[in-house]
Amino acid sequence: MAQVTLRKIIKEYEGGVQAVKGIDLDIADHEFVVLVGPSGCGKSTTLRMIAGLEEITSGEIDIGGAVVNDVPPRDRDIAMVFQNYALYPHMSVYENMAFGLMLRKFPKEEIRRRVENAAKILDIGMLLDRKPKALSGGQRQRVAMGRAIVRDPKVFLFDEPLSNLDAKLRVQMRTEIKKVHQTVRTTTVYVTHDQVEAMTLADRVVVMNHGVIEQVGPPQELYHHPRTRFVAGFIGSPAMNFIPATVEARSGGLVLRLPQGIELAVPAARVAKYQAYAGKQVTFGIRPEHLTDTQHVSKADIAIFNAAPEVVEPMGMETLAHIRMEGAEICARLDPTVPAAPGVPMPLAADMGNMHLIDDATGLVI
Repeated sequence: MAQVTLRKIIKEYEGGVQAVKGIDLDIADHEFVVLVGPSGCGKSTTLRMIAGLEEITSGEIDIGGAVVNDVPPRDRDIAMVFQNYALYPHMSVYENMAFGLMLRKFPKEEIRRRVENAAKILDIGMLLDRKPKALSGGQRQRVAMGRAIVRDPKVFLFDEPLSNLDAKLRVQMRTEIKKVHQTVRTTTVYVTHDQVEAMTLADRVVVMNHGVIEQVGPPQELYHHPRTRFVAGFIGSPAMNFIPATVEARSGGLVLRLPQGIELAVPAARVAKYQAYAGKQVTFGIRPEHLTDTQHVSKADIAIFNAAPEVVEPMGMETLAHIRMEGAEICARLDPTVPAAPGVPMPLAADMGNMHLIDDATGLVI
């Protein structure tokens, strides 16, 4: 097992197109790091450069204290799990998991020990004699993981491994991957476009956008303290609400003037932080769970306003109310017992203690 270090990594394709634009990243030994972002953000390219499957244009990749820029993939001591399981259809599960070790001339007893140990960790011991065609999608994914585990590599690399699974199985396999990492503790770099996967799996999340790293941190830090509008909007489901607003000074305090004449008082603890923006246009950010019905709030720093939902979605444990506001569409999370109907105005409570203000010029959270 080993740390992974990226220094000023650039990947440029023909025509001057930069897929990765000089990123720096330190991944600690035993750490589970998830690279997340929309399609085309450079996350898979970064993973492939770590694996040696993609040549870097400039920069330095260090695995376990050694620079591997010119080291071929087979000699980097990494194991990769792909979106496509790539199992040999004519081989049994045991043979698929053992094949890489056989190529490296491991003794038969060592191969058996490693395969049986990996099968125990993944709970696939009863499947070792089966062929891949007799396995479900989730079982095939476990075999692909087992093939990587038996290698006992320095680093695991996962490239969107759950994309081919249905929603229920993805949730199950997320849990399995987390359990495996807690058992094996191998340094892991995992790529996904699904921010829920990123939040539930990672020790730290790396949010990428247009070839750069927007923010790195533990899931809760990114959720509660995003540094940019992109991170604030990408992390969280449903996404954070963004509403155009003007900061106005009022009798020693500040208020936010929103569309439709709505005014929300800024908490006293935030006034000094936002004072320099008095009289300026900003974007007001608030998550759906911090915009809710007035019947189930007891906190301080609550601002109440009336709005009529356009669409109401009963979800069982909660109700989502979608509201069209001039210049924005917002979502509120309501208690399922609260009556809400399309077109019927209702009071909503904004938890201003969890508000965010975004500088429109820079895209940074103030």
